[in-house]
Amino acid sequence: MSSEPPNSPQRTITPRFPRSLFKGDVSERYREIVEAAATLFAERGYLATSVRDIGERVGLFGGALYHHIKSKDALFIAIHDLALQAAGDLIEEEIAAAVDPWQRLEIACIVLLEVQLDPASLTMPLMNDFRAVPEEIRHHLVAKRDAFEQIFVGLIAALPLDPALDRKLYRLLLLNLLNGVVAWYRKGVLSPADIGRQILRIFRHEIISASM
Repeated sequence: MSSEPPNSPQRTITPRFPRSLFKGDVSERYREIVEAAATLFAERGYLATSVRDIGERVGLFGGALYHHIKSKDALFIAIHDLALQAAGDLIEEEIAAAVDPWQRLEIACIVLLEVQLDPASLTMPLMNDFRAVPEEIRHHLVAKRDAFEQIFVGLIAALPLDPALDRKLYRLLLLNLLNGVVAWYRKGVLSPADIGRQILRIFRHEIISASM
């Protein structure tokens, strides 16, 4: 017997996450709930999105909804992790064919900016909600973001940088700059790829030959 109420609204959820991102065998219903919650979190933020809002979006209420999810917090964590995983997978895929360490880092920066500046992207709305979530959730988010940044740790470790440069500080400054682009970016002047190349040009510190 269906758990959906009669006259439930038509669901028009745009898929954001491919099935390959989900661990284990998850139902289509759960994926639909995740997609709906992701859209609401991006539109309204963590605090302004309720479980009821999510249920209304997918046509499930009360126990019927909680049959598929544990809580709003658990959904937010799952969506945050999926968004980071999707971005990480895309970066890894795009840099795979490149050999030159500077080219690999440039590609990674461009892909990250393209993800963040895409109007349909979830990455920046979820990142901006960091301080709104309960502290116990924040600890999980920090751990996941640290894991995501390992991509850039590896890329920067391969660069021929001046030994006097602190690579951790280099990475933190680079990521802080990339993450801050969304605050001032306006479509039409420079593309995300243009901005990524310019940022890498600024950050490109190679050892200068003694003969120069």
